[in-house]
Amino acid sequence: MEDIEGLTIHPYRHDKWVWRGDPSGSYSVGSAYNWLVKEMVDENQHRVFNDLWELQIPTKAAFFAWRLIRDRLPTKTNLRRRNVEINDSIYPFCRNFEEDATHLFFSCDKVMPLWWESLSWINAVGPLSQNPRHHFLQHSPCRLSGIRRQRWQSCWISLTRSIWHHRNRIVFSNVFNGNKLMKDAIFLCWTWFRNLEKGFDLPFHY
Repeated sequence: MEDIEGLTIHPYRHDKWVWRGDPSGSYSVGSAYNWLVKEMVDENQHRVFNDLWELQIPTKAAFFAWRLIRDRLPTKTNLRRRNVEINDSIYPFCRNFEEDATHLFFSCDKVMPLWWESLSWINAVGPLSQNPRHHFLQHSPCRLSGIRRQRWQSCWISLTRSIWHHRNRIVFSNVFNGNKLMKDAIFLCWTWFRNLEKGFDLPFHY
């Protein structure tokens, strides 16, 4: 009521929509994007998305990572939050906790060994964040630069994407296979490098 008390009603004027994200009052995709970017006031948030859109990976893979970092994937917790009826909200890998992005991708006992293995490839150690954005930043080490850093970020996306696909398959097969999941992630990452990175010619077995 406080918002409308100061408004004047004009009974002889037609109502019209006004987009406040642009001085012209007209909506455009560009103005909506700029408005969303302004909402991301955290410096690390900008860094994450700047890095993300520069990676040489398929657009759908980058968009998947964007949704994960923004917690916009249709996990069972998010679906329930949107009033979607879910008969079973338990995470199918371990059957111990409710399925949210944090547990699904990072804290479950089934997936944690996969992250530790991936860190061993660059001789990195230390506690892993449970927050998707911070977790991604941990896989963007400052001591790596250029193409090596981008490849490592791409590996992060390939592993999270493979976890998501395995999660969808397990609903039907009811079998968790960590070795296959990791092999799928490595192969996915290699195909991105092979097809999109100029000059990349390493064979998969290498």
